[in-house]
Amino acid sequence: MGHREHKEKSPEHVGCVVITASDTRTEETDESGQLMLRLLRERGHRIVHYGILKDDPEKIAELVRSKLMDPEVSVILVNGGTGITERDSTFEAIDGLLQKRLPGFGELFRHLSYLEIGPSAMLSRATAGMVDSRVVISVPGSTSAVRLAMEKLILPELGHLAYMASPNRPTGTSRGR
Repeated sequence: MGHREHKEKSPEHVGCVVITASDTRTEETDESGQLMLRLLRERGHRIVHYGILKDDPEKIAELVRSKLMDPEVSVILVNGGTGITERDSTFEAIDGLLQKRLPGFGELFRHLSYLEIGPSAMLSRATAGMVDSRVVISVPGSTSAVRLAMEKLILPELGHLAYMASPNRPTGTSRGR
C-alpha cells in the first residue's frame, strides 16, 4: 500500500499533547504553545494535555513518559529547548526516549528554516520519532519556527504519522468515512 492509500485510511483527528519547554514563559506569554494549540484545534485535533515545563531534561522526559500511558494520546508536540545554549536540553530529553527516529523531519525542518533565516538554521536540533507507538516531535520555541513546522510539515502529515506509528491504528474520524 502506498502513501496515498495510507493517508486515506489515516484518522483526520488525533489526540495531542502540547508541551512548552521554557524557563520564562507562562500560559499568558506562551505564544508558541498557544499557536500550536490553535492550529491543532482549527484542524479538529483533540488537545489531551497542554503544559509548560522548565527546560529540564528529566522533567520533560518524565512528563512525556506519563503522557505516553494515556490511550487518547497519539502525538506529543514539544516546543522550545532545541538550540545549543547551556540551558537548551529538550533535545537530549526527547532523543533519549525515541525508539525510532525520523531523521527526515529534522532535515526538512532545517532546510525550510534555512530558506527563511539562512545558515542560522543549522543551530536547530528539531527532531521527531516514535516512542511506544506514539509520535513525538520537538521543534524550536520561536513562533516563526512553530508556524513553519506546523504548517509545512506536521499538520499535513499528522494523521498519517499517527496511523503509521500505531500497531493498532489510532482511533478517530477516518478520512474514508
